[in-house]
Amino acid sequence: MGAYVARRFLLLPLVAFGVTVLIFALLQLVSPEQRAALFVTDVKQLAQLSNVIRKYGLDQPVYVQYGMWLQELAHGDLGWSQTARMPTSEAIAAFFPATLELTIYIFVPVVLIGVWLGTQAAVHKDRFVDHFSRLFAISLRGMPSFVWGLILLMVFYGWLNWFPPGRLSLEADLFTKSPQFHSYTHLLTVDALLNGQGWIFVDAIKHIAGPALTLVLVEMALLVRITRSSMLEVLRQDYVRTGRAKGLAEPVVINRHARRNALIPIITLSSLLFVGLLGGVVLAETIFNFPGIGKWGAEAAVQLDIPGVTGFAIFVAGLTVLGNLAADVLYAAIDPRIRLG
Repeated sequence: MGAYVARRFLLLPLVAFGVTVLIFALLQLVSPEQRAALFVTDVKQLAQLSNVIRKYGLDQPVYVQYGMWLQELAHGDLGWSQTARMPTSEAIAAFFPATLELTIYIFVPVVLIGVWLGTQAAVHKDRFVDHFSRLFAISLRGMPSFVWGLILLMVFYGWLNWFPPGRLSLEADLFTKSPQFHSYTHLLTVDALLNGQGWIFVDAIKHIAGPALTLVLVEMALLVRITRSSMLEVLRQDYVRTGRAKGLAEPVVINRHARRNALIPIITLSSLLFVGLLGGVVLAETIFNFPGIGKWGAEAAVQLDIPGVTGFAIFVAGLTVLGNLAADVLYAAIDPRIRLG
């Protein structure tokens, strides 16, 4: 397994190089004057864009510009985000913890419930559980996530006043910015417990619940369908029938033999789901006004904030590369045939 993982790590720089080339090529579609805005931190500098262009070599040949851009990128200089009113690298660091916290509360229930329900649907094919799971998945995937978000916002906030939008109430937000509150992890629910402020933890959970519930329902539906299809295929294999013929207990056949071999497509989907959540689910964060990195990326795109959009694209691309690497490692851990390939 070590050799397999080492080969995947050796490919990582090549993939990262390809990502930077693609993003830089897209930047070339923008004029030098617009790209100079990447480095403008003061409106007064807009009158001296020609100096900025010469300073950062935006009038140089493409390969020279690429080398200089990589050097700035290596030092964490992604330009000034007008949307966030701070350097883009600082904006990513500021908005990412909210998205990470939301992802933590979404990913675990999505995978556990989705895989369990999909497995039960396959094992009890054409029975009540199977019909229920298919109806459940089709109903949830039949409408876009933003429609479910609006419905949940109307029901749980408009009618019941349970799950308000935003990340914190005004009172809790002011308290977290006071000297009495220490940010250890920048995850509000965790920091609230570390500070012994249970009321802030409850307040943060109420604000997380809306976007989390929306994404859990929508994403879990797809995982249920994929798990059911994969399990049905595996359950038809000869080794499953052989295990049953040998008298193995049904839970052993299902959990130890069948489901483990059905996990490959589930891991693929789960890794993509995790990366997508970390990259910020734009619609859910926008609908619930949740200040995550996806909402910031959407605002940067709407306001033509080139540094913000570029930084967001680089960040998501990096997450995607690492997510694919993690999926490859999990493949090798689950299926010995991959390690030998």
